[in-house]
This record gives sequence, structure tokens and C-alpha cells, in this order.
Amino acid sequence: MKRVVITGLGAVTPLGNSVTEFADGIFASKLGFGEITKFDKTLTPVKFVGEVKDFDTNQYVGKKEARRMDLFSQYAVHAATEAYQQSGLTDDNLERERFGVILGSGIGGLTTIQDQVIKMHDKGMDRVSPMFVPNSIVNMAAGNVALRFQAKNISTVVVTACASATNAIGDAYNRIRLGYADAMITGGSEASINQIGIAGFDALSTLSRATEIEDASIPFDANRHGFVMGEGAGILILEELEHAVNRGAEILGEVLGFGATTDAYHMTSPDPQGAGAARAIQEALRDAEIEPDEVDYINAHGTATGANDSAEALAIEHVFGADTHALTSSTKSMTGHLLGAAGGIEAVITTMALLKQQLPVNVGVRELDPVVKIPLVTVDTPKTTTNIAISNSFGFGGHNAVVVLKRWAD
Repeated sequence: MKRVVITGLGAVTPLGNSVTEFADGIFASKLGFGEITKFDKTLTPVKFVGEVKDFDTNQYVGKKEARRMDLFSQYAVHAATEAYQQSGLTDDNLERERFGVILGSGIGGLTTIQDQVIKMHDKGMDRVSPMFVPNSIVNMAAGNVALRFQAKNISTVVVTACASATNAIGDAYNRIRLGYADAMITGGSEASINQIGIAGFDALSTLSRATEIEDASIPFDANRHGFVMGEGAGILILEELEHAVNRGAEILGEVLGFGATTDAYHMTSPDPQGAGAARAIQEALRDAEIEPDEVDYINAHGTATGANDSAEALAIEHVFGADTHALTSSTKSMTGHLLGAAGGIEAVITTMALLKQQLPVNVGVRELDPVVKIPLVTVDTPKTTTNIAISNSFGFGGHNAVVVLKRWAD
């Protein structure tokens, strides 16, 4: 098996449209939420969302190209461009046939679907745009990224609800270490802050209806009541170690392992004991050939829904023990939940935590749920020696995915 390293990061998030802005916001414990601006906010009882702000399509996407992409594809192209530029990959040091794309998205072009269905209803079937299908289908973020960077190896998308991006990272990792590619663009993108997206998730009683921003997303708190919808993209460039070293790349971190399981319990609710999540963590640790006590930080899925947080806390406790030195936090307390893109931005911030040796605080906890016995990152514990971290993602349908990351050392 070949070793796989990270050589580029890119981000479009509610806290900023670059990795630097995003990381600065996370490590300052800044909330990326605000009131809805993408449609009439009086139409829904949901007050707060994590919208991407000040997104400049001209910077990396291009005004002409943007007209032929749903927003979820635009976010992916923007973040992929940042990651690609950081990686230093060029035609001189990369075979395009050995360069691929595996991205995750839970829903794809939902705004395009919504707008075109309304147009069809109001104006007739013959008024549907010829770009409706190319803009809306979920594979087009990967397709547009592959086209932009002439990535001629595999180009595919993983759809496992909120585990999509982490599953994509795991698949990209495996493709490189098995020798099928030298480098991969991976991560996820999502753009579901629109009327149908908010209405659909609110109908499931999963969204926070908080009226005060500090109460909107409070993972692991006893009074949590739902998640804040977020949007954006998180992208990583993964590369075979020898390939990266030979071209003199700056290495940002290493992927050590990946695990994925299924609860087979319920369409939307996790196994309440966290059994499937625990098995995914154990599988990832076995794949990485490390013991639980070697893990220093856990970036939790932590959606701030009652069932998810309890099940995840039990899963972590089962694998690591309640007295573990590994600290846990959910960065959804600041970004909201990016659905299929969540694992992408969380892998980015976990990599940054390893680089900076600073952990994201689990913001918003005032009364810890008694079920949660594991230690969380607080304002008193953000600075700690961190060599190995895991990032958890769990999705509707019982999908569980976990990736193990390591601080890079020569």
C-alpha cells in the first residue's frame, strides 16, 4: 500500500471563502450564522442559516461559466481551484491520466430543480431550460471540476447523505494507495439553502428554530433542538507520498485510514447505541494500524440533533472510553450543517488543527447532556499537542464514514 498525503486545501464556507478565512473564524469560535437572505425569511419559522457570503464567481469560476453551473458546482470549482493552486501541481509534474476527482454531495443542484419546476408550473413544459439537467444532476460538481483541471482519471461522486464527502475522501485515499492514481481532488459541496431545502428539512423536525443566534446550533448540549442549515464546499488534494516528495510539494498532513459501515437501523435515525458509528471508527483505526489511545482529537459529526449527538457520544465512549485524553468538538456549532459537504470542510479544519496545533472549541454548550461522558474541547483546552485526529460523518440511511488524519512529520 502506498502512503497518501494532503498537498492542497480549499474552502467555501459560512465563515469565509478561503481556507485562511475559514480557519481564522473557526479558531476564533466565530458563528457563521445569520438570518435568511436567499428568499423571503417570513415564509419559514426557521430563522438562522449558515449562508456563504460575498461569494465572487469571477475570482475562480468565471461569470460565463457560472451561468452554466448550479451553485453547488460553483462552490466546488472555487474551493478546488484554491486547493489546486496551493498544491503546486502543473502539467510539468502531473500526468493528467493519473489525476482524478471524487466528490460528495447529498442533494446536488437543488436550487436549479426548484427554480425550473416553478417555471414549468407557471409557464409550461416548453419553458424548462436546456441546462436544467446538466446543472442539477449530482455528478456535475465532479464533472465541472474534472473539466476545469483536465483530471482524466476517475471522475465520480458519492451520495451517502451527510456522510458523502467523507466517503469521497476515503474512496480517493484508497484509489491512490492502491496505485490507480497519483493525485485526487476530493471533498464535497452543497447548496441547499432555498425554499424547498429549508421546508423539507424543517418538515422532518431536524432544523433549529432558535430565535437567538447563540442557541441556534449547540451540539452535545442538553437543550439542543436541531441543526442550522449550512452551505459551501471543502476540498482536499490527496497525493501519493513519493509523487509529492519527488516534485518538492509542501505536505500538509497524511491520511492514515478510512472506515465505513451502515447501521441498517432506520431511514433517518441513527442506531441509538451508536453501534454502527463505533464500528466505523474501529474500522478506520484498524485500517490506520493505530490504537485508540493514539488519537488526540475527534472532529465529531455533532449535528445538534438529539438522536445524533447521543448516539455519537456513546460510540466515541465505546471505542475510546469516557476517560480518554482525546478531545472532541463539533465545528457545526459554528458553520452549521453542510449536509453532503460537511465532511469536506471538517476534513479541511481537522487538517488545519493538526497544522496549527490548536483545536476548535465545541461552542454553545451551557448544560452538557448527561449522556455525553466524553471530554469536549472548551475555551480552556484549545491548545494541545495533536498528532492524530479522526473526522466522523454520519448520514440519513445509516451511512457512517470516518477518516484518520495525521500531522505531517518528515
